[in-house]
Amino acid sequence: MKTKIAIITGGSRGLGKNTALALAKKGIDVIVTYHSQQAEAADVVAQIEAAGQQAVALQLDVGDSQSFADFANQVKSALKQKWNCEHFDFLVNNAGTGVHASFAETTEVQFDEMVNIHFKGVFFLTQKLLPLLNDGGRIVNVSSGLARFALPGYAAYAAMKGGIETLTKYMAKELGARGIAVNVIAPGAIETDFGGGAVRDNPQLNQYVASQTALGRVGLPDDIGGAIASLLSEDNRWVNAQRIEVSGGMFI
Repeated sequence: MKTKIAIITGGSRGLGKNTALALAKKGIDVIVTYHSQQAEAADVVAQIEAAGQQAVALQLDVGDSQSFADFANQVKSALKQKWNCEHFDFLVNNAGTGVHASFAETTEVQFDEMVNIHFKGVFFLTQKLLPLLNDGGRIVNVSSGLARFALPGYAAYAAMKGGIETLTKYMAKELGARGIAVNVIAPGAIETDFGGGAVRDNPQLNQYVASQTALGRVGLPDDIGGAIASLLSEDNRWVNAQRIEVSGGMFI
């Protein structure tokens, strides 16, 4: 049986890296993208290859939609050179950065950055990659628990994630004719370097999140990567247009 191939944006660290390694353990080859962390991306490729799968790292700025056509050509070349094929099977729109600023103090520059990275980027990158995505493939868009509950300081970021959750339903509706399922994974607070590593490194914040989570702790990258890999498996082929929160039960 032909090995399946996944593209994971922002795969050099954090949840993207964890997802890439989780997919490799399930026998899936991976193309990871990185923004500036080339050495880290190369290390992820090495770990995937050590797990017995094939991998490639490609540079991508998800906030620069003008670069997507060139990126799609790079993907096409990588598929041909590495796998001798023309299509891939899974797209995980994971890449992103955070802005922590009150609604009153969020600047237009910060807002535009969130639009370009988290909303416009996902919309048009997916659009550009559609010709290379196999019929019967799957797309997972990464949202956030912050689209369901509100914590001060995340108005712009969470608004984009709310947009992604609505977009996911439309993508599922319109791509269904090709047998492509599209879902959302919404992590809760996770111990990564996201947003400056606040959840991981600030003991008070960490303790507060844990106290508001039914399972009594803050999430770890391992809690998310496996969930995404599971969602992409054949066991979940009939799950479509769904928002699946992976938060340990935050604010329930």
